[in-house]
Amino acid sequence: MWLRVVFFGLAACLAAASDVLEFTDADFSSKIGDHPVILVEFFAPWCGHCKRLAPEYEKAATSLKKEDPPVPIAKVDCTANTETCQKYGVSGYPTLKIFRNGEFSKEYSGPREADGIVRTMRTEAGPSSKELHSEADLAKFLESAEAVVVGYLSAGNDKLKEWYTKAADTMKEELRFAHTTNEKLFGQHKDKAVLYRPKRLHNKFEPEHVGFESTVENLKQSIKDAVHGLVGHKTTSNTANFPSPLLTVYYDVDYTKNPKGSNYWRNRILKVVSSQIEKLKSKLSFAVASVGEFAHELTEFGLDSADQKKPVAAIRDEQHRKFVMKDDFSVENLEKFVSDYLANKLEPYMKSEPVPEDNTKGVRVVVGKNFEEIVNDADKDVLIEFYAPWCGHCKKLAPIYDELAEKLKDETEITIAKMDATANDVPSGFDVRGFPTLYFVPKGDKKNPKQYNGGREVDDFIKYLAKESTNPLKGFDRTGKPKKTEL
Repeated sequence: MWLRVVFFGLAACLAAASDVLEFTDADFSSKIGDHPVILVEFFAPWCGHCKRLAPEYEKAATSLKKEDPPVPIAKVDCTANTETCQKYGVSGYPTLKIFRNGEFSKEYSGPREADGIVRTMRTEAGPSSKELHSEADLAKFLESAEAVVVGYLSAGNDKLKEWYTKAADTMKEELRFAHTTNEKLFGQHKDKAVLYRPKRLHNKFEPEHVGFESTVENLKQSIKDAVHGLVGHKTTSNTANFPSPLLTVYYDVDYTKNPKGSNYWRNRILKVVSSQIEKLKSKLSFAVASVGEFAHELTEFGLDSADQKKPVAAIRDEQHRKFVMKDDFSVENLEKFVSDYLANKLEPYMKSEPVPEDNTKGVRVVVGKNFEEIVNDADKDVLIEFYAPWCGHCKKLAPIYDELAEKLKDETEITIAKMDATANDVPSGFDVRGFPTLYFVPKGDKKNPKQYNGGREVDDFIKYLAKESTNPLKGFDRTGKPKKTEL
């Protein structure tokens, strides 16, 4: 009996530990109106996407609970509360909706990881810039785990206030903004917007905060340029905010469990960057990132996250070319890697299968290393299929595609090709989001490939190629009908 009591007591404690509110058919209408703004997830317990969202949703709930004012988020189990879910037109899971003062406001279309949910709901819940009245308000605002901006706006400077407000309005989803007109809080910052970097990233190589006096456009750009400092902390939620070319150093970055260890390596990178600051300006940005969080990026660079005992460094430039530091990580080797990149001495890394030995008959096999030769450099039209070996639709297309190549084997100005997009880098210009994806690359306009969205039978392909081919086909007219051969 006592074991049952302990079990139910433990279960009750675990349930109470969640910061996500749970609504039902019985209380949804009464509880939803208690909150000026609230995010609600409509889910099903068996849904895989819901299971993946659950830990991120919990993290977001805990963070948003600490906001001033707190921003609640809730969930509704649609398998047990069908009335509420039907009322709000829920047809798939998870569905997220924002409510204001008890009424549906809009569909949630923001990120579905914790940091992104927090940023989005923080923006939805309050003004672009929070007003600070006292030293306690300022101190609390500066406790943020991320960079924040404070405008110290004197009463007579209406122009700066206008610029600051516009900047906050347009950047509120990226950063938290606050402002004060209390001159006792100004210090040396009168009529300035000041960017404060988070405490975990403070270091001896750069100031902890930066002040700006400028117009709205310059202010926005100045903040963007300075927000990550010399070496930013890249996460999945802010990765898009880092400019290219970007050198990222990957290691066990964890500012929650191991801030000292995280900064141990970051300080060595800072040493390299600060010593070459003028040479690097506008030519290369720097970041640190978690090996675990960015395992997919390491794979793109041909690196295995499980094997990384020391940090590894890699660069991705504006053309999406990739460069990997092959030497063991050290200050000296990082300096050499940076210098070699700036001197254009590095060979780009390319994920590629081996070039096939016999690749002259039937469907041409394209890999990373021969893409230029077969697709872009050849003076031929090319129809290329990007596929995945596990894709059922690709397997179904394979014999049709082989038959197409056989029927067009005498067409010397058209190449039928395929590329395993899971084992080779897909060049920029080809938007491959699903499999199979097909593109027609005309010989006279290689920079503008056309995505093929027609039928998937042999005749469909022939009709398309007969119409689109740069020069008329030998065996087919422009409508795709076979030409008559004279006896």
